[in-house]
Amino acid sequence: MRIPGRKERQVCKTDPDRIMGQKKKAGIWAKEYLVLTLAVIVLVIGIYVFKFPNHFSFGGVTGIAVLLEEFLPFSASTLTLVMNMLLLIAGFLFLGKGFGIKTVYVSVLSSAGLEFLDRYMPLQGPLTDQPVLELVFAIVLPAVSAAVFFYYDASGGGTDIVAMIVKKYSDMNIAMALFLVDLLISVSAWFVFGAQTGLFSFCGLMAKSLVIDRVIENMNLCKYLTIICSEPQPICQFIQEQLNRSSTIFKAEGSYSHNDKTIVLTVMKRKQAVRLERFIRQQEAGAFIMVTNSSEIIGNGFHGFH
Repeated sequence: MRIPGRKERQVCKTDPDRIMGQKKKAGIWAKEYLVLTLAVIVLVIGIYVFKFPNHFSFGGVTGIAVLLEEFLPFSASTLTLVMNMLLLIAGFLFLGKGFGIKTVYVSVLSSAGLEFLDRYMPLQGPLTDQPVLELVFAIVLPAVSAAVFFYYDASGGGTDIVAMIVKKYSDMNIAMALFLVDLLISVSAWFVFGAQTGLFSFCGLMAKSLVIDRVIENMNLCKYLTIICSEPQPICQFIQEQLNRSSTIFKAEGSYSHNDKTIVLTVMKRKQAVRLERFIRQQEAGAFIMVTNSSEIIGNGFHGFH
C-alpha cells in the first residue's frame, strides 16, 4: 500500500478547511443578497405606492422621473428604468466592470420591480387622502432601504453612479453637488405640481438624509463595556468562548480600598452585551460595569474591516 507523500497529506488536511471557508463565504454572500433583496422590495413599495402617485420629488432618479412624467408619454416607472440602465452603462464605461456588483444588482432589481408593478398593479391615484401620512412612508421606506444598501457597501444606483464618476475625474464636493441637484428637483416640483407638492417635496428632501443617518447609526450600534472586577478569567473566557469576541485587560488599583483590580475592555453587539451583563451579575455581583454606545467600530470582527 502506497503511503501518501507529504504534499498529499497537506492537501488532505487543508481541503476540509478550504471547503468550510468556501461554505462560510457562500453563506455570508447569500445572507447579504437576501437582505439586499428585501430592502429593494421595501424601496419599491415606498416609491411606487407612496412617492409616485403623490408626485413627491425629493431628488434622485425617481424624483426626475416624477417630473418628466408630466411632459413625456411614459410612466415614472418606465422613465426610472431607462435612466437607471443608461447610468449603469455609463458606470461600466467610466468606472470599469468592478464599480460595484451590488449596486448593479440593486439598481436592476429596483427598476424591474417598479416596471413590474406599473404593468400589473397600476395605481389610479394616491392610496389615501392624507398626503402627510403618505409623505412619511415615502420618506421612511426608501430611507431605511438606502441605509441597508450603505451598510452592505451597495447603493441604489441612479445619481450615486454620477457621483462616483464625478469623484473619479474631479475634486468636486460630491455631497454638496448631489444636494444641490436634489434641491433643484424639489424646487422644480413647486412649478410643475404646485406649492403644496413642492413644499412636501422640500420637506422630504430635508428629512430623508436625517432618517438615513439615524437608521445607519442604529444598525452599526455596538456596546463598549468597561468592566472593573477582581476575577477577570471567567469573564474573559465567557467573552471568547460564548460570545466569540475578544477583550483587553490591564491591572488597576482602587483609590479608596487600594485593592488590586482588573479592568476588562471589550466591544460587542447589543444582544451579546446583554448576555455578558447577565453572566457578570451571576459570576461576580460586585463587578462594576460601564456601558457606552458606539456607532462606529473599526477593527477585526466588525463591519467595514477588510
